[in-house]
Amino acid sequence: MNFKINKKEIKIEFPNNSLIALLVGNHSINIIKLEKLIGVNINLFGNQFHISGKLENVNLAKSILTNVYNKLSNEKIENIKFEYSDFETELRMLNGKKKLDLPPRLKIDKIIELKFETWKKTIVPKSIGQKEYFEALNNYELVFGLGPAGTGKSYIAVAKGIDMLKKGLVDKIILTRPAVEAGERLGFLPGDMKEKIDPYLRPIYDALYEMMPADRVEKKIQSGEIEIAPLAFMRGRTFNNAYVIVDEAQNTTSVQMKMVLTRIGEGSRMVINGDLSQIDLPKGQLSGLKESEKILSKIREIKIISLKSNDVIRHPIVAKIIKAYDYFNKV
Repeated sequence: MNFKINKKEIKIEFPNNSLIALLVGNHSINIIKLEKLIGVNINLFGNQFHISGKLENVNLAKSILTNVYNKLSNEKIENIKFEYSDFETELRMLNGKKKLDLPPRLKIDKIIELKFETWKKTIVPKSIGQKEYFEALNNYELVFGLGPAGTGKSYIAVAKGIDMLKKGLVDKIILTRPAVEAGERLGFLPGDMKEKIDPYLRPIYDALYEMMPADRVEKKIQSGEIEIAPLAFMRGRTFNNAYVIVDEAQNTTSVQMKMVLTRIGEGSRMVINGDLSQIDLPKGQLSGLKESEKILSKIREIKIISLKSNDVIRHPIVAKIIKAYDYFNKV
């Protein structure tokens, strides 16, 4: 790769035309979106990108294109699944790196080395906040993941659990959440307990099926290697050699939170996830998650990760919606 830098124009040359075609997309759609995202002009001549605009924006576009190209070049062309969102991910990484003032020696490519292997896909962090969450899940036996919807709290926690189960590091995965109705009443629905509870646990099922073949999910549920149940069913148990995820923990009571935290047994890990802006408990009842954050924050063996709107990996408008609500609630 050769770089020729002018005051407001940078020329980047990449050798692999097949990778360039993936970056550009059909009818140059990816490049058009990237231009709008950053505020630059990008033109492709052969295997050379000409980027022009404000110097800071031009340098940012260069970093995004170069980092993404370098990551893709390490994979076989037939295995590459590149999407425009990969550009957005790289932008979040670069912005986050500036905000956190990371050491200069920490290259952005190092982030991609963090990964969880599942049966269907490899999960990697897509923001600086997610990178910290990955590291916490690797290094602590009890992790709290706090933050708004769309930041990947539950999804990444499930991926880590599957990774550990696949490698034989735990005997089972236990997925649980409090069965608190989020503004709706489901008690009138027909069916047995499992059928009534399943709607609350659907996001967990969705994550499992996205990372494992359906038949494998069913077999492991039947064998008990994967257990999905409401939090009330955890009372009186001890979790040994298990990976436990407590989802939607903002809806736990103080008693429930203390109960589940004291279930951790030998060889087990636990992840407590929740969004403190979406508490559905009856008015006046204290969230067990909110209380535990204060009580446990100084215990060194416990890691509390706070994900922000910048870590939202859904449609970009979701992050703006979350910021707008945060601002409204502070005013």
